[in-house]
Amino acid sequence: MVDSTDTFLSPSRGLGVVVVGSLSTGLEVRLHPDVGVEGIRVGKFVIIQGKTTQFFSMLTDVVLGTASPRILMNPPKPEEDFLSEILMGTGTFGTIKVTPMLMLEGGNATELRPVKTVPSHFSQVYESSSADFAKVFGLESDPTRKNFYIGQPLDMDVPVCLDLERFVERSNGIFGKSGTGKSFLTRLILCGTIRKEAAVNLIFDMHSEYGWEAAKEGKDVSTVKGLQQLFPGQVKIFSLDPASSERRGVRAQGMFISYDQIEIEDLALVRNELNISEASLENAIILRNHFGPSWISRLGGMSSGEIQEFCQENMGNAPSIMALQRKLLRLEDLKYMKQVCPHDYIGELLQTLAAGRHVVIEFGSQGSLLGYMLATNIITRRLHGVYVKKSEKYLQTKNPLDKPRQLMITIEEAHRFLDPRVARSTIFGTIAREMRKYFVTLLVVDQRPSGIDNEIMSQLGTRITAALNDDKDIEAVFTGMSGGQALRTVLAQMDPKQQALVLGYAVPMPVVVRTRAYDSQLYREIGAELWETRPTNEVLQEAELARSDLGF
Repeated sequence: MVDSTDTFLSPSRGLGVVVVGSLSTGLEVRLHPDVGVEGIRVGKFVIIQGKTTQFFSMLTDVVLGTASPRILMNPPKPEEDFLSEILMGTGTFGTIKVTPMLMLEGGNATELRPVKTVPSHFSQVYESSSADFAKVFGLESDPTRKNFYIGQPLDMDVPVCLDLERFVERSNGIFGKSGTGKSFLTRLILCGTIRKEAAVNLIFDMHSEYGWEAAKEGKDVSTVKGLQQLFPGQVKIFSLDPASSERRGVRAQGMFISYDQIEIEDLALVRNELNISEASLENAIILRNHFGPSWISRLGGMSSGEIQEFCQENMGNAPSIMALQRKLLRLEDLKYMKQVCPHDYIGELLQTLAAGRHVVIEFGSQGSLLGYMLATNIITRRLHGVYVKKSEKYLQTKNPLDKPRQLMITIEEAHRFLDPRVARSTIFGTIAREMRKYFVTLLVVDQRPSGIDNEIMSQLGTRITAALNDDKDIEAVFTGMSGGQALRTVLAQMDPKQQALVLGYAVPMPVVVRTRAYDSQLYREIGAELWETRPTNEVLQEAELARSDLGF
């Protein structure tokens, strides 16, 4: 019998030969007799050596085969080891389904190309080596690219890198069911963009997990470092609940929003949370047109008689306006909402981003869906407007000094902003569709990708997906991606912890990784201490330049 230890394959060991397949459906590979199927894992990275072409491929399925159906009608008994050994590799054998992703043509070729053909019959299939991974995914030490090590293959201790320069060029998604470590994976990616200076980040931190510290996964009561601890000179925390931040010992800048900064589209986004009807929104437009930006404050002080009089003069609907008045009273429960703000906090946030510092906005006890969605939409809408103006100026002058910094906005509960019913009217839907036109992209984090509009999903350049159970969510992840059918099985069979399928614009081919641990070793490897020595006056000088650039 074959020793079970032999089923775990060594680098570059032959696995089998190609026996049948096609470009559209993938290839079937018959395993060598000495290769046990129990050592094979879906998601494995393999190499097919054709006569003139090398194919870099992913293993998508494992199948048991027999030479004759009669063997299955009278299988060997458990004690018949000798008969089982005779049949193994001849009468019974293992096969694997393999999908080629990239190919290298010619012996001296160095450029990886999309697959346009298939290898010939009986081409040899090998387990990949560390050199193969380096050839496809690059090395973190490569000075010509902003590569960041995000994990390792399932069965090898080799780094798999994400090209962060390509990653931030488009909107991206991080998906996975609850408990799969989405927040840790998101924090890992954000560490990479900060360390590699790929983009400036704005993170809407609904559960206060990214700024200062976060609890470890599982039952461990200890914490891990947040972005401000790792990069104190580079990250600033704004808090919409300063009292909560102070209780947790977080160094944060308090932040407030005034009623005159709320637009009709902000209320349209949270209409379900406020239970506002379509008629009330239409009458809100009448109020806004009459009173201007202060319409919410003016409405709050109106009596029923004044509302009746207003409606007679402006063709409004009194019951709808009265209902709107009652519903907007809920805004008073949001601690960050003020009638008047003496300081432009959003303007200060914009200055911080323009200076190249990364911003985390904490919500503290204001982390309800209403509080989260309203503030996130208000801030992003104004930020987008500033970036549009700066981008248009750059396109006009072509002056590199006018080029805006690439900005990546991280939002959780993304399906709330990108639901098919509201995606076309929210600022987030606009940003996702614009891609990199105005140097602003999204990093959407969600456990329900099926709740995101299909058009938006198709625009996401890179998807990093942990385990998902729902078939609709699994299908949604592959929206707009070619070859998704073969990868559905791979995603469905992943472990619920510390595994992710990475595919899209920032990686040459799909790959399943054991995600990099977020621990003290990561702290040392990203060299966070290098940022701590950055002179404070340098940061202040950049902030002053940003202030003048934005017109503050």
